[in-house]
Amino acid sequence: MLSRSCLGLLNLVSVDDYQALARVPRLVTTDTGDVAELDMNGMENSGLDEVVSPVPRERRIVVANQLPIRAFREEKKWRFEWDRDSLVLQLKDGFPPDVEVLYVGSLKAEIEASEQEEVAQLLLERFRCVPTFLPPEVHKKFYHGFCKHYLWPLFHYMLPMSPSQGAHFDRDQWKAYVLANKIFADKVTEVINPDEDYVWVHDYHLMVLPTFLRKRFHRVKLGFFLHNTFPSSEIYRTLPVREDILRAFLNCDLVGFHTFDYARHFLSCCSRMLGLDYESKRGYIGLDYYGRTVTIKILPAGIHLGLLESVLSLPQTSKRVKELKKEFEGKIVILGVDDMDLFKGISLKFLALGKLLEMDEGLRGRVVLVQILNAARSKGKDIQDVKSESEAIARDINEKYSQQGYKPIVFVNGPISTQEKVAYYSISECCVVNAVRDGMNLVPYEYTVCRQGTVALDKALGVEGEDNKSLKKSVIIVSEFIGCSPSLSGAIRVNPWNIDEVAEAMSSAATMSEAEKHLRHEKHYKYISSHDVAYWARSFDQDLDRACREHYSKRYWGVGFGLGFRIVALDPTFRKLSVDHIASAYRDTHSRLILLDYDGTVMPQASINKTPSREVISVLNYLCSDPENMVFIVSGRDKDCLSKWFSPCEKLGLSAEHGFFTRWSTNSTWETCGLAVDCEWKMIAEPVMALYTEATDGSFIEHKESAMVWHHQEADPYFGSCQAKELLDHLESVLANESVVVTRGQHIVEVKPQGVSKGKAVEDIISTMRSKGKSPDFLLCIGDDRSDEDMFESIARSVSNPALPTIAKVFACTVGQKPSMAKYYLDDTNEVINLLEGLACPSTPSSSIITSQVL
Repeated sequence: MLSRSCLGLLNLVSVDDYQALARVPRLVTTDTGDVAELDMNGMENSGLDEVVSPVPRERRIVVANQLPIRAFREEKKWRFEWDRDSLVLQLKDGFPPDVEVLYVGSLKAEIEASEQEEVAQLLLERFRCVPTFLPPEVHKKFYHGFCKHYLWPLFHYMLPMSPSQGAHFDRDQWKAYVLANKIFADKVTEVINPDEDYVWVHDYHLMVLPTFLRKRFHRVKLGFFLHNTFPSSEIYRTLPVREDILRAFLNCDLVGFHTFDYARHFLSCCSRMLGLDYESKRGYIGLDYYGRTVTIKILPAGIHLGLLESVLSLPQTSKRVKELKKEFEGKIVILGVDDMDLFKGISLKFLALGKLLEMDEGLRGRVVLVQILNAARSKGKDIQDVKSESEAIARDINEKYSQQGYKPIVFVNGPISTQEKVAYYSISECCVVNAVRDGMNLVPYEYTVCRQGTVALDKALGVEGEDNKSLKKSVIIVSEFIGCSPSLSGAIRVNPWNIDEVAEAMSSAATMSEAEKHLRHEKHYKYISSHDVAYWARSFDQDLDRACREHYSKRYWGVGFGLGFRIVALDPTFRKLSVDHIASAYRDTHSRLILLDYDGTVMPQASINKTPSREVISVLNYLCSDPENMVFIVSGRDKDCLSKWFSPCEKLGLSAEHGFFTRWSTNSTWETCGLAVDCEWKMIAEPVMALYTEATDGSFIEHKESAMVWHHQEADPYFGSCQAKELLDHLESVLANESVVVTRGQHIVEVKPQGVSKGKAVEDIISTMRSKGKSPDFLLCIGDDRSDEDMFESIARSVSNPALPTIAKVFACTVGQKPSMAKYYLDDTNEVINLLEGLACPSTPSSSIITSQVL
């Protein structure tokens, strides 16, 4: 671990130097047991010496808000032990046996500043844990403020409409959240070897941490798993810092969610707020983000069967199970295990039980709801209100239906031991998880495994034997709004807000036949036992490895400031086109062809007025005035529109409708591409497009002589994209026998004749120039859209064809840093204009003429 004095130097070094600093000597991993003690009067000898490991081991750095460590203060000694119930500890079983796991996170105990360095050293040596010590005030604003009282309700679909419904956004709390994430990133920086280690970040507490890591280590192998819900875009968009968090997610290589719904909401937010499209790639969902593919993983977490089975096999567990069976003898036990939380639906569950006892007198005195209440994870009035409401409802029901030796609702106030919880699971006929919104919730999984039991427990209970398998039975009532619901196909799914429905589910569970209980149990246990925590971790780890395989096949560039930082991944040969680089080639050649797309290239896509500016007209005229230049606008626009816009440019060539019409100058006539085109297909396509236009607000149809285009840039981004996909399939189906092609572009679906493309237009222009004895020796082609890739591909073919005359200088350039057939890029339309002005200046007596005309 780096010392504090060494860490102070990190602010003075470059990003590349972090890699050298991070390669600190590693400790030899030794099994030193589960418990370690630290005497603050003097550190006890741990029996470990710091030596360099002879063979570097593959490592996983697991980052979570809390370390899987329990801390106890006994007089002047700190005592630490593994928290075996921690998911981040259990997931280690999914990694290969020779992988070293390093944990970064906070302790649940507050350590004095004077003790932190010694505690950190002990935890690293004994447990391979790197603690993050947050200042108390920062921790309060970060965890109890922004995380628990703002993000937690919002991610569970609760908007802070008033102080009683959650806290409003607080800028100071957000700053504390960012600072806490930076502190976590600093700790990862201390120990990471960025060329080899994999980093796995967990949950909503650390959502902006990926940006800090990606900024420091451009090629860090980084995965993130959200254990919380992810709300729909309508809810998420209310976050004032929504884009900062989204971009942090996208700085990962792999992002995991428990359910498809959560992943779908995330993708919808990326589409609506960042304009990103996604697609399924061989079973994986991929988001293309500045040349990188961010993989989206849908993977429900599992539980550690071995841990539960070992507890079930303990003699003390058997003893406690016997006691509970005797205590609830003759009763049907329904079990609830929940945190004291606003979204767990505890009061709704109690109301449903009350409704059940009201409807069915035969179940009074027989059905008991045992509610285990885990301690609340946050503080505040909202928690106290939930507790008071639940207790009041339970008190009313108990007063109304209690009998001698019978109480309908039994509270078990936590925290309780795993052994005690397992005993209650084992004697319960039904488990109810009634949360109104929850991330995953593994209670039903734990309940099922405990109902399966073990040989030792069966023997203690006297139910051993060959026929014991048929005795395994369980019933689960699960809310449809929690993550585990899709995985439990044999569960009774309910709407927790529908009290009558939940009561009927309880009645069904209480009266269900033994055979049906057994079938439901078998179905659940088969899934849970094969999809345990090791399966979950192994699957995520393998996908993270796959997502990072192309890290060193591309060049990475950092773009943006602060939390808007992101990485642009480019082909190693892909570079920015500068005036200095192209000017000498321009001066040394004498037959130049300049091909320019219009929208998104010389005219910004966002411009409402699409008429070319005086600046554009001026620079085009100066380029065209050089007799050694042939300048063309190659666009998907119709010929009438282009003729009107560029009427001041008499010598400018125009290629309209993706090359279907071509004109070499204002004085020449429009020529078609030579294809015999039958436009009767428009009678089929137009009604279909009209149907989608009527159903999609903001869309419209553009009619061209050779093509038809459906535009949806003004429609809702997500709905417009969905409709475009549907329209594409619909048109391809109805036009299957027509000689046309249906394509998708940027916010468009276009139908055009087969054989018409910008690539074909470029081939024809070059061929015509060669036939006139003006074979180009300089070619500049700039475009930004998918259709412009046809031009780049056509140019690449012409250059590589030995049968054709050589074009000495070729510059294919795309607008925007993104994957492309082009070898060069410019960032935006302003840079395109600047480049053209830079070329125009040497060919004119005075460059000031351009400036004066523009002004």
